[in-house]
Amino acid sequence: MAKPTFTDDDDALLDELGIDAPPTKTGAHTPRQERIIAGFEDIQRFTEQHGHPPQHGEGLDIFERLYAVRLDRLRAQEDCRTLLAPLDHQGLLTHQASISDLDDLDDEALLAQLGATPAPTAITTLQHVRSTAEKRAADEVANRQPCEDFDRFKPIFDQVQQELAAHLRQTRRFERKSEIAQGRFYILAGQKAYVATAEDPYRNDQGTLDARLRVVFDNGTESNLLMRSLQKALQQDPTGRRIMDPAAGPLFTTEDAKGDVATGTIYVLRSQSPHPTVAAHRDVLHKIGVTGGDVTRRIANASLDPTYLMAPVEIVATYELYDINRTKLEALIHRLFDPARLDIEVHDRFGNPVTPREWFLVPLFVIDEAVEKIRDGTITRYTYNPKSASLTHHDKA
Repeated sequence: MAKPTFTDDDDALLDELGIDAPPTKTGAHTPRQERIIAGFEDIQRFTEQHGHPPQHGEGLDIFERLYAVRLDRLRAQEDCRTLLAPLDHQGLLTHQASISDLDDLDDEALLAQLGATPAPTAITTLQHVRSTAEKRAADEVANRQPCEDFDRFKPIFDQVQQELAAHLRQTRRFERKSEIAQGRFYILAGQKAYVATAEDPYRNDQGTLDARLRVVFDNGTESNLLMRSLQKALQQDPTGRRIMDPAAGPLFTTEDAKGDVATGTIYVLRSQSPHPTVAAHRDVLHKIGVTGGDVTRRIANASLDPTYLMAPVEIVATYELYDINRTKLEALIHRLFDPARLDIEVHDRFGNPVTPREWFLVPLFVIDEAVEKIRDGTITRYTYNPKSASLTHHDKA
C-alpha cells in the first residue's frame, strides 16, 4: 500500500493560514520534507511555550487546534514519523493519532471542523479577502533572511526563555494600543521576535509615525520590517503576544524591598476625545502625570474634567514609585517633554476656556525609554527631540 502524503489542498490550507515557516536550507531534504520539518518546529515551539502539546477543543485558540490537526497528520504518516524522529526531543510523535478522519477533508471542510468558516452568504459576497495593506504587512513579515550574526542574539533568546520559565517575565496579548519599541521582545506566529534596532521615526503617507526595524527571530532569521507592519501582524495574529520586561513592576526596584515606601504612580493616558487635533494624533498624544492615589479612580469622571479634555481616557501604562518625591519627578518629566507639549484649548462644562498642560505628542516607546533613564539615573543627560521623536544624548560638563 502506498504511503500517505500531504495533498495540494493541505499545502494550500497552510499557505492560506500563514503558518508556513522558512525552509531549513540543509540541501539534504526535498522541498516537501523541509516543509514538514518547518511545520513540526512550529508545534515544538508551541509545546515549549505552553508546556503541553497542542490540543483539540471548540473553546481553544484556532492556532492551537490547527497545530493539533497538523500533529495528528504527522503522527499518522510513517514517512513523516521517520523523518521527524531524530528531532522529536519532546516525544510528540509517540501518541496515537486521534482524528485521522480529518485527513480526507478538503480546505473548506477542515476549516468548518475548526470553526473558522462562517455560515455561507450570498454568492456575490467575498469572504476571507485581505486588504492590500494587510497583504503588504503579511508579505513583509514573511520576507525573512538568515541572520548572519545570530550567535550574538541566541544567548539573549535563551535568557528570555529561562526568565519566562521562572515567571520573571510574563506575556501579554498584543492589543491595538500596544506599541513596538527597540530592545523589546514579542511573539509572532509562535516565534519570539526581538527588535534589535530601529531607525529614526518618520511620518508615512497616512501621517502615522513609522520606522524601519531590524527584527531578529529565535529560529535564526531576521527581517527588515516597518514598525507599523510588525504592529499590524501582531494584532492580526490570534497568538500575537508581547513579552514583558522583568522589571516592569516597581519603577526603581524589581520588588518592594524592605524599607521602601510606595509613594505614587506614573500614569500614561490616551484620550478618546473627538476633537480634530486629538483624533489626528491619537497614537502619539499622551497625558503623563504622577499620582499618589488609584489611577482608575482618578480618571473615573474624565469626561467632566477639562484636564482630561472633557472626554473618556484609557490607561496605556503605569509605573510604581518607591521612595521618590513624586512632585519633583512629575516636574522633571514635564520639563523633559516640554518641546512636545500640546497647545490646545477646551471648554469646561460651564463654557469656560481651559488649557490643559499635561498632554504631550510623544510615542509610548519614548516614554518607556525615559522611565528607564530615570531608573538608571541618566535622564539628565538626555533631551527630547520632537522632530525625530527620540531622546537625544548630550554630555554633561
